[in-house]
Amino acid sequence: MLVLVAVCCAALTAPLAFTGIAVGLPAISRTLGGSPIQLNWAINAFLLIFGSTLMAAGALADSYGRKMTFLAGLAAFSLLSIGLVFVGDIIWFDVLRALQGLAAAAAFSGGMAALAQEFDGTARLRAFSIVGANFGIGLAFGPVAAGWLISTFGWPAIFALLAVLSLVGIILAAIFMRESRDPTASGLDWKGAIAFTLALTALTAGVLQAPESGWQDPVVVVLLLASVLLFAAFWLVEKTVARPMLDLTLFRFPRFVGAQLLAIAPSYAFVPLLVLLPTRFIGMEGMDEISAGQIMVALSAPLLVLPVAAGLLTHWFAPATICAGGLAISAVGLVWLGEVPVGTEPATLIGPLIVIGVGISLPWGLMDGLAVSVVPKERAGMATGIFSTSRVAGEGVLLAVVTAVLSAFTSANLGAVAGDHADAVAQRLVTGDLSEAAMLVPTVDKTALMHEFSDGFSTLLWLLSGITILTALIVFFFLGRSHETVEEIEEEAEFAANASMSSDEMGSCGQT
Repeated sequence: MLVLVAVCCAALTAPLAFTGIAVGLPAISRTLGGSPIQLNWAINAFLLIFGSTLMAAGALADSYGRKMTFLAGLAAFSLLSIGLVFVGDIIWFDVLRALQGLAAAAAFSGGMAALAQEFDGTARLRAFSIVGANFGIGLAFGPVAAGWLISTFGWPAIFALLAVLSLVGIILAAIFMRESRDPTASGLDWKGAIAFTLALTALTAGVLQAPESGWQDPVVVVLLLASVLLFAAFWLVEKTVARPMLDLTLFRFPRFVGAQLLAIAPSYAFVPLLVLLPTRFIGMEGMDEISAGQIMVALSAPLLVLPVAAGLLTHWFAPATICAGGLAISAVGLVWLGEVPVGTEPATLIGPLIVIGVGISLPWGLMDGLAVSVVPKERAGMATGIFSTSRVAGEGVLLAVVTAVLSAFTSANLGAVAGDHADAVAQRLVTGDLSEAAMLVPTVDKTALMHEFSDGFSTLLWLLSGITILTALIVFFFLGRSHETVEEIEEEAEFAANASMSSDEMGSCGQT
């Protein structure tokens, strides 16, 4: 049980490292300065490196030990958090955030893989649901905690809290976690890891640069083209390497594909709101950090209870039904939120935020357990790595995409009043810098700028709602409507693995 507590401590750090910075971004901007792109990297650098290295970290955990990987990652995360307390430049801040993402990937992959060895069957599903609930605690109270810390001690206090949580996890894991590894693991697929990380980096950099330079800018075009070529290179590497970081044969099975689609869904149905809403509340509507954090509780509070409740609901409903139904509820909440303009009384936001939070909480409690259950127990590190990569890399890339789309919608709305400055004004508004945006077009009233941003925000939420509904339908059919037990799912995964191994052996004989 204390091993579960150690992993839960690590699980708390991830949402705090994300939501805390979202609330603190205006304060960080006032202290460290920086352009809109540099401020976006303060969040995206962490998510990008975290997501792109999770599969590699999972492979290292399988090969060299889950406990060792967990402890090394958590120790590095703690040291980097302390470094961020004293950083004095936005560039170095972004660099340390990227390194912090690498450390978080090692801690998360090692911890989740170690946890999979401690429990079996339904007990494992419950354990992962508890981790999901703790992640929800970080999301629910992260904005409030960050707001209070910023108001009382300043934004560096967020990283001091992360360092303390990491230290607690290190002590518990060092004493109670047992070492485990995959005896058949053959080390890290370095070529695949490098190609995948560079591909995601190029894609994210291109999407972030596009609102400022334009989608036809040569730098943007080169970055996006490079990402396509690097993803193709990654696919070729994974098809030819003896022990791939990503087993492509798993994508033959609808349940595995459904689990990955489910992992990506919060990247557009929930996560963007964790960044865009605090920026809107503080930068556009003039709230203080504590007030903004309190409103955000309505969005994240359902994650305190419902992930565990979703696990209990599997006694009566198929996981596919629960997950698809939750996504449909989130879509309704997104439409409702889109009808609430910027500047409205904060109390009117509580209803739609609760609906979105309730909807996303239902699949949240089942995601990790389903991900681990679709592969044999010995490949737990790979399973958590693939699933977490889909989730976190999706969050990083899609957050950049959503921000760029919001900037494009806002710029289009501003065309009539801001003229040639529309793009620059839109970027400032999206990052919550209303004062700087108004300085670019001094003849335009701030109220008019807020109105055009509000219309763009509403259009974005309608788009995200439609994508979420489509995802719900696909997940419903791919995960299957039958009520399968965890043991039956594992038997299916074992069969899939054996079929894959037989195919590989036949291929090897043919080559011989």
